[in-house]
Amino acid sequence: MPDRYPRDLLGHGPTPPDAHWPGGARLALSLVLNFEEGGENNVLHGDPASEAFLSEITGAQPWPGQRHWNMESIYEYGARAGFWRLHRMLRDLPVTVYGVATALARAPLQVEAMQGAGWEIASHGLKWVEHKDMDEATERAAIRAALDLHEAVTGAPPRGWYTGRCSMNTVRLAAEEGELAYISDSYADDLPYRVRLGDRSQLILPYTLDANDMRFAIAAGHPDGASWERYLIDSFDCLMEEGGRMMSVGLHCRLAGRPGRAQALRRFLDHVRAQGENVWIATRAQIADHWDRVNPEGDTSGAQSADIVRDALPELSDAAVPTGDMAHELDRDAFMARFGGIFEHSPWVAERAWEQELGPAHHHPAGLHAAMRRAFREGSHEERLGVLKAHPDLAGKLAAAGRLTDDSTAEQASAGLDLLTDAERATFQRRNTEYMDRHGFPFIIAVRDHDKAGILDAMERRRDNDTDTEFAEACAQVERIARLRLEALEW
Repeated sequence: MPDRYPRDLLGHGPTPPDAHWPGGARLALSLVLNFEEGGENNVLHGDPASEAFLSEITGAQPWPGQRHWNMESIYEYGARAGFWRLHRMLRDLPVTVYGVATALARAPLQVEAMQGAGWEIASHGLKWVEHKDMDEATERAAIRAALDLHEAVTGAPPRGWYTGRCSMNTVRLAAEEGELAYISDSYADDLPYRVRLGDRSQLILPYTLDANDMRFAIAAGHPDGASWERYLIDSFDCLMEEGGRMMSVGLHCRLAGRPGRAQALRRFLDHVRAQGENVWIATRAQIADHWDRVNPEGDTSGAQSADIVRDALPELSDAAVPTGDMAHELDRDAFMARFGGIFEHSPWVAERAWEQELGPAHHHPAGLHAAMRRAFREGSHEERLGVLKAHPDLAGKLAAAGRLTDDSTAEQASAGLDLLTDAERATFQRRNTEYMDRHGFPFIIAVRDHDKAGILDAMERRRDNDTDTEFAEACAQVERIARLRLEALEW
């Protein structure tokens, strides 16, 4: 297999599935409270250095082998004061806690308060430390230990997982070790989506690093509560206007729990409440359960009926594609069997497309067409001319003899070229001959875009163009025919 590109840069594409939020709400809002205090880097916890991440100390650095008094007290504020301030503000709302297992174990009263409020407690890992340098066995053991400790502390296994400081293996390992309704180690979308991890499918509920109080603790962050409040409201209003979206708000006890920031959060929540039933505030587990009900695995019927691509660019079209044997995962023989005839009698186009750096974004008519179009365009002039010459005359001798490919037969029939009168057939054959004599290749047009009269008019109009112009136009028509053939496939 050639190199394959693993990242999915298409996602839901231009027509996201309909979220069908309960009660006709336009937006699902997820409020997330990160509980990390007591699970951060600390030599007391067996870590090699002190914590340096997400605090009030600008430019903090880890202190190898030492405790950091100021850093520890900043984290302690989150557990001792910030948590309770946010609990009083949010206890009547559905909240998801990202709980670091060792931090939860060191905070029994806070856990009792979370459960008393009916909050969901998802796993935030064993410790609030980096996973990027862990080997797979070490990380798997840490995830397993987090799941076990979480269940021992809360009384139930977590339904969701978020690491935050993850490695390239984290999502897969979490999916393998836990029976998780969702994983949130992603910032890739405004809606849930699924990923395939080996033979399993895992629901991903994207999280946020922008609508997140962590931006108070980084250089490119908010200088004050008002700036954060404005950003949250603008994000909320934009997603409400679009409709059918999900918004996450990330909170930390030691950050949003500070008085000046808590007031900004309170005003944002007032703005949210003013929208009434237009917003559904829910835990992440509730959102995951809802998504699985209304957009189950493998179902594409929930996609919006409006075609955003076609509405915006009428010359293009788009089609929803279910998951299955993805195009970039097919070996050469399977790929050629499926797509080798897309360019008329020219399998070299599909073969060279298969050799490209294909990825998930190519499992789609638009994506695979882009790869095949690129292969065609990178062919020599002689190769592309060969593709043009491989196309049959419209309503010509091959059609009369029933020797067209299935695709060509269906395409010509779509414009009524299989039901011509003798006079019409004679006109087509005469214009085909005139065109061929002038340019050296047959007249080509994407007949599905035209009716019989329009095709005849184009033949008359294009016949007298210079050959370079017609070569470019014929190539463009070949590409259009390929796109329509890809869209007609059962994916």
